Amino acid sequence: MKPYVLELREIDKMSQMVVGGKGMNLGECSRIEGTLVPEGFCVTTEAYKRVIGENEELQQLLDQLAVQKVDERKRISEISWKIRELIEGIEIEKGIEQDIDRCLLTFGLEHAYAVRSSATAEDLPFASFAGQHDTYLNIIGRDKVLRHISKCWASLFTDRAVIYRIQNGFDHSQVFLSVIIQRMIFPQASGILFTADPLTSNRKLLSIDASFGLGEALVSGLVSAAIRCKKMKSSIR
Repeated sequence: MKPYVLELREIDKMSQMVVGGKGMNLGECSRIEGTLVPEGFCVTTEAYKRVIGENEELQQLLDQLAVQKVDERKRISEISWKIRELIEGIEIEKGIEQDIDRCLLTFGLEHAYAVRSSATAEDLPFASFAGQHDTYLNIIGRDKVLRHISKCWASLFTDRAVIYRIQNGFDHSQVFLSVIIQRMIFPQASGILFTADPLTSNRKLLSIDASFGLGEALVSGLVSAAIRCKKMKSSIR
């Protein structure tokens, strides 16, 4: 049986379908000597499949969603809302809860955690779901962590994520979501490094968007980047 929970140090580049793109990259980064990745674990896509897999009402709603066209926004919104409400109301099985409890005890129940979505369709060569699924910060306590795991699962069916899948030909029932539970850090500054300039696609230019405090303020557009671009050495290809 495939695991419902994996610690970050157990994840490698072969794990994308189990922990999603973000989870896979965090696992790979945690293996790099000298790279400090906040401790945490992933609730795998196997847990998501287990929780939703036998729910007949959900399957009926997915069937309805599958035949919608991209311009049928009102109907898409209605079905998506019902799916989110249904997923948030499904009780997580005891076996999955026990695996999550074990990891939370290992890393410390008293700590604040980031509960982060990591979908299997993230960061593909021809599509990007960046920012379309939900992340929750400063979550403290076992019950709140469990509740926000369900919220992350439900965010697979935000209106914008559903419409993007329709536009790009993704099957709603074949995209799965893992949830990363990661110790919060409180940095002086944080940001995003692009290995190619996102405005020009120039691969000889690093682009760094950064600001003071948590990266959430930058990602949500509350602040503007304080650092912009730095040229790469010409020897880097």
